[in-house]
Amino acid sequence: MAIEVIMPKVDMDQETGTVVEWCKATGEQVNEGEILLVIETDKVAVDVESPGSGVLDGISAQPRDVVPIGKVIAYLLAEGEAIPEQIPDPEAEPQKKPSPVAAPIPQAVTPVARNMAAAHGIDINSISPEVKDQRITKADVAARLSSDYISRIDGKVYASPAARRVARENQVELASLTGSGPQGRIQSADVFAFLDQQVQPAPQKAARMDETEIVPVVGMRRTIAERMTANYVQIPHIRFTSRVEMRRFNEARVTLNALAEKSEAQKISATAMLVKLVAATLARHPFLNSSFRDDEILIHHQINIGVAVALEQGLIVPVIKNADFKGLAEIADEVNDLATRARAGTLSNADVKGGTFTISNLGPFGIEQFDAIINAPEAAILAVGATQYEVVPDEHGDILSLPIMRMTLSTDHRVVDGAVAALFMADLKAVLEEPILVAY
Repeated sequence: MAIEVIMPKVDMDQETGTVVEWCKATGEQVNEGEILLVIETDKVAVDVESPGSGVLDGISAQPRDVVPIGKVIAYLLAEGEAIPEQIPDPEAEPQKKPSPVAAPIPQAVTPVARNMAAAHGIDINSISPEVKDQRITKADVAARLSSDYISRIDGKVYASPAARRVARENQVELASLTGSGPQGRIQSADVFAFLDQQVQPAPQKAARMDETEIVPVVGMRRTIAERMTANYVQIPHIRFTSRVEMRRFNEARVTLNALAEKSEAQKISATAMLVKLVAATLARHPFLNSSFRDDEILIHHQINIGVAVALEQGLIVPVIKNADFKGLAEIADEVNDLATRARAGTLSNADVKGGTFTISNLGPFGIEQFDAIINAPEAAILAVGATQYEVVPDEHGDILSLPIMRMTLSTDHRVVDGAVAALFMADLKAVLEEPILVAY
């Protein structure tokens, strides 16, 4: 009997997965447990193992296609076995005699999409899914909220979701394309191939000022766009900025790195020290280490610090688990390892899950101060700027040149009151200015 290969669900809130590449080709023998394909979901690439043994056939999802979870994307067949007959896709052949007035059919909706629509007072029945006869997802609701959403659906064209999105963004008529997928289904690759043919050689002498480059919003970039839009719109942010005098912090780091050099251990970065000191402070301020869910506040007993890492294709947040129980040397090793694997694209799904608080440090880029968007479902994020010398009067009125760092806390006002956030910032400022207080 043919074995179905489906788009797997690897996250609790996952609704779709993007095919990155097939590791096996059509007609190739595959053994159970072998890596069959790579998908991307929630900003990380995941290797998908073969659910059984057989000959791979009937691949219906190509690289860059966005596929709903549970959808069959290929089959594993025994020798001489044929692909099971498919139920005709309603988009493949439009009805010959459509009813002049068709009664509305109730549309399936994912729980995440329903809650998101309710939070913004949107009638869920007024939203059309990106793919006809598929469930309405959070991406459809986020698109409705976004001002640049184009609500045009080519309902009579048999095309993948990714192909529809790329065609819509580039104003390509799907009806004019020939599909390379099963039963003539138009794939995103077909749209990109069409766009490549339309590109004219650029003038050799001088480029026109109005020339633009189109970058499709797919994969990680699409995930970031959807999540940041939803987080910014749904979460009521309040922000608190504080100036921190960093002399003792810098001195402590110099001492620690001298010890690390003697023992040939990983040097302690400023980010690693921030993770440790923030985790110690969060232990005394539990509401900053919590989440908002429906009508409940979840206070997490584990303190898992996410560290934002900038990549060429976007932003990813690997997580240091149980940071309050780890020493600085262990945290330094883990921060370095996660950052290295993030830039190499080898993080696992577990590496970016379970965060309860996030630190975004743009100090190395020279940014003095900035506001960060909360990484839902967390209740807070700390934006850390560069440490720069500033002229500051001391308690006697004498003028000093001191290293000053600005940090901005963004919190979810549904969870954290202003006074609670202010107390956390005051406590964190004291610990950063005198790191020995973490042992008090």
